[in-house]
Amino acid sequence: MTSAGVGFRHLLGYLEPAAQGALVAELRRPLVESPFFTPTMPRTGRPFSVRMTNLGPLGWVSDRDGGYRYQATHPETGRPWPEMPAMLLGIWRELASYPHPPEACLVNYYTGSARMGLHQDRDEADFAAPVVSVSLGDACRFRIGGSNRSDRTRSFRLSSGDVVVLGGQSRLAFHGVDRIYPGTSTLLRDWFPEGGRINLTLRRVTRPA
Repeated sequence: MTSAGVGFRHLLGYLEPAAQGALVAELRRPLVESPFFTPTMPRTGRPFSVRMTNLGPLGWVSDRDGGYRYQATHPETGRPWPEMPAMLLGIWRELASYPHPPEACLVNYYTGSARMGLHQDRDEADFAAPVVSVSLGDACRFRIGGSNRSDRTRSFRLSSGDVVVLGGQSRLAFHGVDRIYPGTSTLLRDWFPEGGRINLTLRRVTRPA
């Protein structure tokens, strides 16, 4: 486990290879039901380099007119998001140290050229709940700083099966993905010929009563 501030945890190899394969198997049906889409930036309409979808009661979306937000339906199909797999809920229970279940699982799919710029996860109502992030497939270089964009950053390699927890003081840390390392995993090859990386980000959206 490595640290980049109070409340930040990088759990190397948290999911063993067999568990990674089982989680991929659990994801196949819901991700067919809720296909990946390409979000766009607010105001400019510029497309993200990652494709996204969601699982759970709520899903995170972004577009030019509506901006960043959570909603209960897929922006292209209009259908509710599928339920989260039991394995993901189990990971949340084991690691979140939070008494309520997650309400959204953002699923990002990265190919070799995809990136995610430094950003904060701050569209949620209760920052007492951590963000729990699971990596599957190709490795990436993950970067994290402090609560201000100008804070010094540190980089870590995230490999398939690693889990990151952003909680406590690190809950609003700026973080991003600088690059993907293509060909470092074969986990997704039976699903996507190009391989790639799937990142599953579990979040609590609303403040419990």
